[in-house]
This record gives sequence, C-alpha cells and structure tokens, in this order.
Amino acid sequence: MKLGYSLCPNDTFIFYALVHGKVPTPVPVEEVLEDVETLNRWAFAGRLELTKISYAAYGRVRDRYVALRSGGALGRGVGPLLVAREPRELAGARIAHPGRNTTAFMLLSMMLAGTPFSPVELRYDRIMPAVAAGEVDAGLIIHESRFTYPQHGLQKLLDLGEWWEKETGLPLPLGAILARRDLGEGLIEQINEAVRASLEYAYRNPDEPAAYVRRYADELSDEVTAAHIETYVNRFSLDVGEEGEAAVAELFSRAEDLGLIPASDKPLFCC
Repeated sequence: MKLGYSLCPNDTFIFYALVHGKVPTPVPVEEVLEDVETLNRWAFAGRLELTKISYAAYGRVRDRYVALRSGGALGRGVGPLLVAREPRELAGARIAHPGRNTTAFMLLSMMLAGTPFSPVELRYDRIMPAVAAGEVDAGLIIHESRFTYPQHGLQKLLDLGEWWEKETGLPLPLGAILARRDLGEGLIEQINEAVRASLEYAYRNPDEPAAYVRRYADELSDEVTAAHIETYVNRFSLDVGEEGEAAVAELFSRAEDLGLIPASDKPLFCC
C-alpha cells in the first residue's frame, strides 16, 4: 500500500519507522514523497490509499477519505507567515502562495476577505526567492521557511497562525493523514495504530531516523531541521484529541460559510 507524504522533516521523522519495517503494520507500506500541493491534487482523484494532505484540501474530499487521528500537523505557533522585502499595504499586492488547495491559502483568503489581491501560485520553496527578487510583492511561506526567511532579506508582515489563534482560541490545523474510506473501518483503525506506533518509535529512538530525514532535508542546517521537527511534531501528531477535532470543525465551518469548501455529513476522523 502506498503512503504519500512530504519531504519535510516532520513527515520523514514520523513515518521513518512505518516505511522501514520498524513497527508492525497490517499491510506493507511504501512511501511516495511529494510536495504537499501535488498530494492535494492527487487526493482529488483518489490516487493513493493513504496520503498527507492540507486540511483545506481535505475539506473537498471528505466523501472519499477520512482523516487518521495520528500523524497530522496541528498546533500553536505553527502558522504560515506572510513576508515581504519591506512593510507594505496588501490591497492590490501580488502575493505568491504554495497552492490554492493549501491550508495556508485558505487562511489567507479568510483573513483578507474583502481585500483585493493578485494570487501567484509557486512551489513552496520558490516563494522566498521570488519575493527577494521582486517578482512578487509578498509571499505566503510554510514549512521550514518560517525559520529561514530573514536569510533572504525578508521581514514578516503577518502571522496567519497567530491571527487564527486570536480569532478562535484553538490550535491551527495544517495537514492530516488520510485513508481512503473504501479500505474499511477495521483496516483504517489498524493503520492509524501503526502510524502512532511509528511516531512513538521515533520519539524513543530520535537518532535513528536522522539519516532518512537528512536525505530529504540536505539543504537545511541541523538546527533548522531540529526546530522544524520540534515545531510541527507534537501531542496533536500522536492523537488529534478533542481540542484538535474542535479546531478542524471550526476551520471547516468557516470555510463552508465562505463557500471555500462544500458541506459534508461524513465523520472527520476515523477510529
């Protein structure tokens, strides 16, 4: 069975044990590493049985997929940042973003509702160079970019996670691990347990996944890689919990009200 996830340190850290046979799995699991916006688009076609996905994209595929309770990315202080070379107004700005299906773009659309701007879609790792070169006026950055943007001569305009937390009092949902509903509840529950066991293994043996993480993060310093894992891998990664469920429900409720995603009566989480 194929599992799609990103090349980011948080994902490779979480899934190292699962894809290297370190923990029991109900079926063999093969990794497919891709940019999260590519995984979002694949999910619209139901291409993978298991996949990492932006919560914004999950809102559009709830009839086909269900989120696992483990392995996702939620938290506080984890939000996308809007950066620019210097302070500026956002009305009419050309804003680079990592994809219309990302949670980052959904949050930007919520926060700037009523403010006209020109979105420019770029792969997430192209955004900061584009802003620094003046190709766009501002950039919506995710992943490890929140730790490295000063190195590009950029400054923070907005912290969308901070805005969300003030608005709702809830942690910010970023990404989930989905299973296709046609796998059946029993198998999905076993897969969820295996994902949790994989993360628990990484916590017990933090040095063991290092080479696997480094293989896909070779342009990041050890300090940035460690900060990335510490920021995006947390208690919500082990289990979304009631607070995490409430955060996802609030995100989807607001998105439905704005017409950003369709309504659905399907359960949000498995197990």
